[in-house]
Amino acid sequence: MYKRNTQQRRRAIMDRLMSQGEVRVETLTSEFGTSEVTIRKDLSELERTGLLVRKYGGAMLLPKEPAELDEHEVSIRKKAIALAASQLIHDHNRIIIDSGNTTSALLPLLNDKRGLVVMTNALHVANQLLELENEPTVLMTGGTWDNQSHSFQGKMAEQMLRAYNFDQAFVGAAGLDPDLGTTTFNELTQLSRVMADVAGQVVVMAESQKLQRKIPNLELPWADISILVTDDQMPAETRHTIEQQGVEVICATTQKTE
Repeated sequence: MYKRNTQQRRRAIMDRLMSQGEVRVETLTSEFGTSEVTIRKDLSELERTGLLVRKYGGAMLLPKEPAELDEHEVSIRKKAIALAASQLIHDHNRIIIDSGNTTSALLPLLNDKRGLVVMTNALHVANQLLELENEPTVLMTGGTWDNQSHSFQGKMAEQMLRAYNFDQAFVGAAGLDPDLGTTTFNELTQLSRVMADVAGQVVVMAESQKLQRKIPNLELPWADISILVTDDQMPAETRHTIEQQGVEVICATTQKTE
């Protein structure tokens, strides 16, 4: 097959996914006459834009959520969750902020907090923290860069976290299982568990729609979670199930705007 440019190749990869449901790196490498490194970069970028999820040796289509929300409503929910979560943070707290869109919504709300010490494993979080006028102390985990989660992972990151004690850890979730805990597509879950180990309070920030996503990997069991901050669309029965496992559930009020 003739060489394709990057965008043509990525469109072709998505065509294969739409028709087959999943693709293999080895097959794509042969088909497009390019290297495995190039194909993996393609898959990483397509995953970053929310079009697929990577798996060992290839990728599969991202499972569809039964009730799709438009981008505006998703933004409203994230902001409401972030506002509720920010009220849990006090001046001079030592906190961890994990990578993720929902946890990132917390960052602009930290500007009125004084004397914060914040550790993160995400470059974009660190950069936004450094732009805050209140100038929090910013710590980076270091470690090995993971293209799937767009964050640092690995033993070095774990060792850096264990060198400190934190008041709170704010983490996101790809999925929520009412009986088990938070779930993720990423098989690299160890760092999230270390974050929970070194924090006095673990706060999960996730929209209620994450309950509709069936995801294979358990990240944090409810026993390791102190508070779930979600939106007001969570069913009362589900909230009760989670609270029965010792987790405080805060349902942030969302208001639609015209």
